[in-house]
Amino acid sequence: MAAAAPAKCFLVTGPPGVGKTTLIIRVLESLKTAYPNLKVQGFYTREIREGSERVGFEVVTLDGRTGPLASNKISSAESLRWPTVGRYRVDVASFESLALPELQVKEDTELFIIDEVGKMELCSSFFFPAVLRVLQSNIPLLASIPIPKSGRDIPGVARLRNEPGATVFTLSKNNRDAMKEQIYSHLTDLLPKL
Repeated sequence: MAAAAPAKCFLVTGPPGVGKTTLIIRVLESLKTAYPNLKVQGFYTREIREGSERVGFEVVTLDGRTGPLASNKISSAESLRWPTVGRYRVDVASFESLALPELQVKEDTELFIIDEVGKMELCSSFFFPAVLRVLQSNIPLLASIPIPKSGRDIPGVARLRNEPGATVFTLSKNNRDAMKEQIYSHLTDLLPKL
């Protein structure tokens, strides 16, 4: 019987504001220092703030392009048709134009970063199928997922969490540094040796 292949799907979860995106960016920066030619694809999301108020989120590709993901400030005729998540309207077209090309599986890709697979991103009907293609590609994936709300997981998130071989890291303010080291070490085991 063949030994199981090492897990290649690493999911970071934890309460909002605990530092999931920061952790993923720190892991990526450490990897890029150790592997300057690392071929990595993907995106992360970050808050847009006006003063102390969060007014939305934007998508940032790993090569630095940005675009709106969601906002509670936009009120154009077009935006009234956008899906809402909480108090935010999700700009699905903007999200798809940046994120979907980043999730295309290419032969030389060595790592995918997806931050996050959450309710806003899942407003795109094309997003989750693209995430599944990344999973099936067997290329290492580092992604963040929201923590279940009142015990209920979003179906797409539950599917990822239950993926055979997926490793879930639950982040807290106390374990962030240890988690970064752990995830970094798992990924360096999977990447081609220098």
